[in-house]
Amino acid sequence: MAVADLRWPKLAASNRRRSTRLYRACRPWCVRGCPNPVMADQPKLIALDLGERRIGLAVSGPVGMVLPAGHIVRTKLAQDVQQVIAAATERNATGIVVGIPHNPQRQTDAAAKLARGFIRALRKAIAEDLLAIYEMDEGFTSVEAEGLLRESGVQPSRDRASVDETAATLILQRYLASVSD
Repeated sequence: MAVADLRWPKLAASNRRRSTRLYRACRPWCVRGCPNPVMADQPKLIALDLGERRIGLAVSGPVGMVLPAGHIVRTKLAQDVQQVIAAATERNATGIVVGIPHNPQRQTDAAAKLARGFIRALRKAIAEDLLAIYEMDEGFTSVEAEGLLRESGVQPSRDRASVDETAATLILQRYLASVSD
């Protein structure tokens, strides 16, 4: 039997239509969200990795799953705050976790002061009852993110935005681990 003789059988038209119907029947559940009330009640958090040029974003999903959610290119403080608030409301977040950098001696430095200034501006811009703001130590998350990206075959020097997103993911994972303990 020659290789050219091997062909996949064509599906009947009724089979194709039926699979489309099944997709359409399942699609509303995907659009509306998770039907499980236990997963739906979990608070959704968004994490920020504040960098000089970009703000990395990560979002928590059901059952403690954490996913990267893009990045924001930094401009002015007021615009950055508004973009973060827009990203949080777009993703229906109940809280924001902001990474605060510390040096190895656990002291605050210039980057930590800038991060705290960003948190102050964020608190002024939003009502406290709408979004809770949490602080988390982000010690060496960018270095750890670069290592994880290298292991997965991505060159961090070529894609700095993915480093910020992965660092935000690590910050949110650390926060969720500290809260669950």
